[in-house]
Formats: sequence, C-alpha cells, structure tokens
Amino acid sequence: MSRVDLHIEGPFARLHLNNPSKLNAFTPEMLRELEAHCDTIENDLAIRGVILSAEGERAFCAGADIIGWGALSPTDFARHWVRLGHRVFDRLARLSKPTIAAIQGHAFGGGLELATACDIRVMAPRATLALPEAQVGIVPGWSGTQRLARLLPEAVLKEMALFGRRLGAERAHALGFVAEVAEDPLAVARDMAEGLLKAAPRAHEVAKYQIHAALGEDRAAMIEALGGGMIAATEDKAEGVAAFSEKRKPEFGGR
Repeated sequence: MSRVDLHIEGPFARLHLNNPSKLNAFTPEMLRELEAHCDTIENDLAIRGVILSAEGERAFCAGADIIGWGALSPTDFARHWVRLGHRVFDRLARLSKPTIAAIQGHAFGGGLELATACDIRVMAPRATLALPEAQVGIVPGWSGTQRLARLLPEAVLKEMALFGRRLGAERAHALGFVAEVAEDPLAVARDMAEGLLKAAPRAHEVAKYQIHAALGEDRAAMIEALGGGMIAATEDKAEGVAAFSEKRKPEFGGR
C-alpha cells in the first residue's frame, strides 16, 4: 500500500503523505516512493507546479519513523538512513517545477526538513514547527542544520535545535519562512499554484535555477544547467553536432 500518493490535477501534481496512523512519519519505503514520484513529475512537461500535502489534521509529518532507524548500526544509520533521506529531499528541492508545501498540522524533524525542501510554504494557524531530534539522542539529518539555516535566523534555529522550542505559524510568517497563514493551507496553495499559469514555464524554471545558484542549492549543477541551456541554443552548437555526425571539421561562426 502506497503511503505517498501522486495525484495529477490538471496542470498540477499533488504529492500527498498518507500515513496518518503514524502522523505521516517517514519510512524508508515512503522515501523511495517520494523519490519515484519526483522523477515522474520532472519528466512530465504538462505539470506546471507541485503541491505537497498530508493526510489528517494533527500532523503534516512527525519526521522519521523511529522504528525505521532505531535499530540500525551507526554505519547503516549514516550510510543508508541519513543519506537516503538527504538524496530524496534534495531531489524534491531541485525539481524544475515550483513547489508549495501545505502544512495543515505539526511539522517536526524530517517533516520540517521536507517542508523546507519546497519553494514556499503555507501553514495552518495552530500548526507548529520543531526540531526535536536531540530529545531522542540524535541530530537533524535531512538538511535541518543546512538548508534550514539559509531560511531562518541563526538564533531561531538554535532555539529549535538546541533548546527544543517550537516555532508557531505567526512567528514563522513574520520571519519569512511561511508565505501565508491560513485555516485551509491546501486551498491557499491551490490558489497560489493557479498563478503559475499566467507566466512561461521555462521562465519559472530558469528563475528557480538562478535563485538556487545564488543560495548555494546545488550551485555547481545550477550554473552548468544555465550555461548548458544558453550554449545549446547557439548556431555553433548545431554546427559542432552536424560536423561530428558528418565526420568533418566544424566551421564555427561565433553565433
């Protein structure tokens, strides 16, 4: 049974966490499902935007299922569990399509890191954000001390990771981490997504690459993707490919 569902709703994709009995906590299988869905979304040119939602009112995602990692050896914990989550969340963060997280309930640990991997976030007023890893003897492992550090002030992040304080919706909004606070985050996310249809999808893609390059999100790949796209449109590139195919010396014109 799938615990991460992919719904195609017209020009939008919705990734839906569906493990409410465990507060949508991630298992290894859920991580792999999310990764596979990201590949599907990336390869579907008809999809203009992505909304991430979750089942149930209590929790958006309670993080990682302790049963999934509690018995792992230190080597397996680092090599498989931490690296798997990092790889999957990086895949989500680096989608070429704009992404919105609809946070209808509490987002703790890996759940907060998941929301952080999206481009923008909408949050219910009663939901809270937290990094409770130290309370079970571990540290954030899926970008909570890295990607999140680019989006929250250092002191606030330390409040959460070191002192266990939760971040409420209004404060998260005031800090710019949340775009909007709303009783129905999914409805607002859908309204926001409609705005994507008013502009060119390639412009959105390139703007996202530029912003990520500026922030250090996979900077090397983003810069080379931008350069590759620019050079691929030149007459010289077409001439180079043609000359290779025809086994002749290329005649480049600088255009």
